[in-house]
Amino acid sequence: MSTDILGNHQQAGAVNSPLANPFTLHHTPEFPELLAALDCSLAITTYQAGKILFISSNGEKLNLLPRTFDTPMGLTIDGSRMAVATKSEVVVLAHNPEMGPTYPKQPGVYDTIYMPRAIYFTGAVAMHDIVFDSDGLIGVNTLFSCLCRIDADHSFTPFWIPPFITELSGEDRCHLNGLAVENGKPKYVTALGATDTAQGWREGKLSGGILMDVNSKEIILNELPMPHTPRIYNEKLYQLLSATGELVKVDCGAGKYDVIQKLPGFVRGMSLHGEHLFVGLSRMRKTHTFGDLELAQRKDLMCGIVVIHLPTGALVGSLRFLNSCEEIYDVQVLPGLKRPGILGLGTEIHKLGLSLPDRSFWAREKEN
Repeated sequence: MSTDILGNHQQAGAVNSPLANPFTLHHTPEFPELLAALDCSLAITTYQAGKILFISSNGEKLNLLPRTFDTPMGLTIDGSRMAVATKSEVVVLAHNPEMGPTYPKQPGVYDTIYMPRAIYFTGAVAMHDIVFDSDGLIGVNTLFSCLCRIDADHSFTPFWIPPFITELSGEDRCHLNGLAVENGKPKYVTALGATDTAQGWREGKLSGGILMDVNSKEIILNELPMPHTPRIYNEKLYQLLSATGELVKVDCGAGKYDVIQKLPGFVRGMSLHGEHLFVGLSRMRKTHTFGDLELAQRKDLMCGIVVIHLPTGALVGSLRFLNSCEEIYDVQVLPGLKRPGILGLGTEIHKLGLSLPDRSFWAREKEN
């Protein structure tokens, strides 16, 4: 592990005193230049703080934009669309380059802006990973231990259940959490236990995790330390082992994995852009469900993002939050966006942004 990458940080230019500003962050010197060179920004969900955070760069300093959402977790990007799983809804947003530069409150600041366009009322089902497929949205419904479709017809429509789950019940029986897709279809899932009783996974949560093939319903790996975030990159399967802070590459045929990096945090959420992998790290609160993990007792834990050059496994940059944010759920790269904005549901101004197929504009507020 590189001491320089994880230990030598500069304060972000977007924020000043840690005492004066929420979401103060420090970063390694090369982080702003790296984001600019990769021509991308980052979107991060933190359900603990109730925010989606956008991090962008002008090449010299980082800009951080927080927006309030109710317990945001899974986040997915598909072209101009973004969807986020919140406590009781899935919110779909879309960005349009015409809207950003003309944003009434900050004209000329953003190159585009994500606007809420649809809300699906799922109920409080602890939706974790979500993804767009050819028919819409699918998600990992943790409370009901299933994969489900998210649409306007029902709260959710289950379409896949692990074979060891005997009843569709809102009891979080195995803590199904992660989903990897291949060619737009579900391929692998992770869970914290192959258990079939209410909250049954909790007893063996430190080492009872599994990786399963969706199509064959075969368990590929078991006895895992809290697996999370399975992802297929360049036809290879990667996942995070949250309880040990490890990024691993899985050999499905051999039923084993190799550790690429061991990181100082509860790892969860990652996104690849080119050859660079952005991984989310969390500090675990003692009051958290997982606060009794051995990992949580370490004094060097950080909450933030590390960047790994995937072909070599080398750490090439990091940022850490000094306050307000202790836990990250998901990380997504926003390719081609240098200074994106986003509007939440808490203010009325998003209702003034009108997007048509052939043009977009901001309506004027009516005077009282």
